[in-house]
Amino acid sequence: MTRLPRFVVAAPGSGHGKTMIATGLMAALRARGLKVSPHKVGPDYIDPSYHGLAAGRVGRNLDPMLQGEGRIVPLLLHGASTPSLADVAVIEGVMGLFDGQLGGSGFSSTAHVARLVAAPVVLVVDCAAASRSVGAVVHGFTTYDADVRVAGVILNNVASPRHEAEVRASIVGVPILGVVPRLPEIVVPSRHLGLIPVAERTPEAVAAVSALADLIGAHVDLDLLLSLAAAAPDLDADPWSPSPPRGQALRAEGPGLAGREASNGGPVVAVFGGPAFSFTYAENVEQIAAADASVVTVDPLRGDRLPANASALVIGGGFPEMHLDALAANAELLADVAAFASAGGPVVAECAGLLYLGRALDGVPMAEVVPMTAAMTRRLTLGYRRATALVDGPMVRAGEEVTGHEFHKTAVTYDDGSAAPAWRWDLHDGTPATEGWVSGNVHASYLHVHGAGHPEHAERLVAAATEYAASVTA
Repeated sequence: MTRLPRFVVAAPGSGHGKTMIATGLMAALRARGLKVSPHKVGPDYIDPSYHGLAAGRVGRNLDPMLQGEGRIVPLLLHGASTPSLADVAVIEGVMGLFDGQLGGSGFSSTAHVARLVAAPVVLVVDCAAASRSVGAVVHGFTTYDADVRVAGVILNNVASPRHEAEVRASIVGVPILGVVPRLPEIVVPSRHLGLIPVAERTPEAVAAVSALADLIGAHVDLDLLLSLAAAAPDLDADPWSPSPPRGQALRAEGPGLAGREASNGGPVVAVFGGPAFSFTYAENVEQIAAADASVVTVDPLRGDRLPANASALVIGGGFPEMHLDALAANAELLADVAAFASAGGPVVAECAGLLYLGRALDGVPMAEVVPMTAAMTRRLTLGYRRATALVDGPMVRAGEEVTGHEFHKTAVTYDDGSAAPAWRWDLHDGTPATEGWVSGNVHASYLHVHGAGHPEHAERLVAAATEYAASVTA
């Protein structure tokens, strides 16, 4: 049994300020000297980057769709115990409290995760355009599902003392934990896929998080909040481990393995990082290191080259479209990647990685590994995918089913007669679709996959890296 005080930050819907409030709570609690474990419901990459900055520990995701229901509590405990057991876990929700997978009756919603981890819910309500109606909203959310305990409310965007009094009078039976005034000067800029990631604006992000810590510290009753968190029951589970069944885990110190070199003495796996490629789940990198590989971060914008002894390459998601000139200027790395792929090196690319491997993105030359061109569009492609692998790759085997997600505003056009696609899945109307590109040891697609849901993937990649390393030294 593990004692872990915890709470979930939720809202009636998107746009109520839950990311601002959750990040501010993490920073304010950390400012009190507490060890805060930050978590995010769903497949988001950007919010966890702010959580990590606020808490000083890696922001991690909890997503039953991508990871499986049975892994949610172990993953929570893994994050909360890495590098040492946290004093409190803060879990930011996604969308509205009861919104989950479309057609899934609330599966993978914030409420679903709150039930799985037996945590009280703090409801953030934007009061900018309402007063007494807020009471009706709170009443509805506290009574809608008896298995989800809304233990307190934080009122956001309150205009004046009179406005606050009117809202307070409408809320019955639920503690009001804080009242946050309307302060438009604290702004975190956003663009087409949400907030701008921390990696792209670190000085400004630090200032914003510091301001949020002060704001929340001044307007939220942290003592009452902590008492609610402490009432959460003990968790009867072991922490998730990134180690494969036959390996030894490499435990991270400080903020985790992502973003720094981790040397195990095994094959070298290069992982793209930095501002253009910041969308990589921390657990995926930990699994690769735990499978006895040496993980080296490569930042294309810093002028990095592919390590001469690299035996595998992972290029995750991010915003390459915002850094095209800088990516193209690192022609040496583009040539390194093309040569490595041509030589049969294992390459796994997700979303932004797929774009980097193409011939061009918005007319700017890329690595020319994948025979396609890509361009920005106005259409957002977003959703979970239950995909079947069509061919073998460094991480997957033909016929294997995975659950992943897409999240992009680009479109790709493949050359006629190019290699077999990576995945097949059914669209919402039941129409079959294929996606991605596979040739030799290169597996590239839009699909993001969380390694905790598919623990065999990292071990396969490291095995492929070991085989490739042996072939080039034979």
